[in-house]
Amino acid sequence: MEHSEFDKVRASVKQQCGSRVVIQLDRGRNKVDIQEGTIQEAYPSVFTILVDDTEDRPAQLLSFSYTDIITKEIRMKLC
Repeated sequence: MEHSEFDKVRASVKQQCGSRVVIQLDRGRNKVDIQEGTIQEAYPSVFTILVDDTEDRPAQLLSFSYTDIITKEIRMKLC
């Protein structure tokens, strides 16, 4: 992983703070979780997303590393 790639991902996420996103989480063994929320904050190593509450789960604040995006552990799309 190049340092410049990490910086690009971090700058992109920081620019999108406050934006609505759909995240696709790879849970392993062909399990995928799709959630919708808002990017709350971007820190030097991680960023947080406030996921909307649904019928089966309350709202929660999730944190992810920028390397999760680079390694495709999570995928994000703007709403």
